[in-house]
Amino acid sequence: MTKHDLKFLTLGMALGLTALPLYAQEAVDGTRWVSDELTTWVRSGPTDGYRIVGTLTAGEPVTVLESSGNYSRVENSEGDTVWVLSNELQDEPSAQVQLPRLEAQVEELQTELEDINATWESRVSDMTQTLRAREQRIAELQEQNRAYAASADEASQTIRRLQVRLETQEEDLLIRYFLYGGGVAGAGLLVGLIVPHLPRRRKKNDRWF
Repeated sequence: MTKHDLKFLTLGMALGLTALPLYAQEAVDGTRWVSDELTTWVRSGPTDGYRIVGTLTAGEPVTVLESSGNYSRVENSEGDTVWVLSNELQDEPSAQVQLPRLEAQVEELQTELEDINATWESRVSDMTQTLRAREQRIAELQEQNRAYAASADEASQTIRRLQVRLETQEEDLLIRYFLYGGGVAGAGLLVGLIVPHLPRRRKKNDRWF
């Protein structure tokens, strides 16, 4: 939001905030303000036939004392009383009176909005930094997770290779055991077949003929 936008917004807010209190003041003490016309003629009596006795300053506050026809008798800040056309009085302060007050309120509200904007920008900056830090941490954890997954996959493959080697060794051991047992059995069978056919040694004859 630009400074021009801030000023426009605060001016509208100031106008809204000042309208009700000013109207309440008018309703209580009968205060009116001379319209913002360049010249407001005043007369000595309540009709056009009375002579013009002077003018009132545009935006000048006056107090309405009474009304007669199209005219109202008013008293200015110096205590002078004159008659002025009622339609040349307005219920709200003129721009000349309101402008300095509104400008002060605009400056005050603009300062408050700038402070709010600065605070919000600071909070957004802090949240952005926090978000970036968390995103970086998440990226690091994801990288670690991928590394752990790769290590686990490699370990799983190693375990499978060792299991295959173990199963192969067990099969080799069984085959060797089988071959060894078969060899022993075959040797025993062979011996059992051969021994009966070996020539027996004759016993010496110790008897005399």
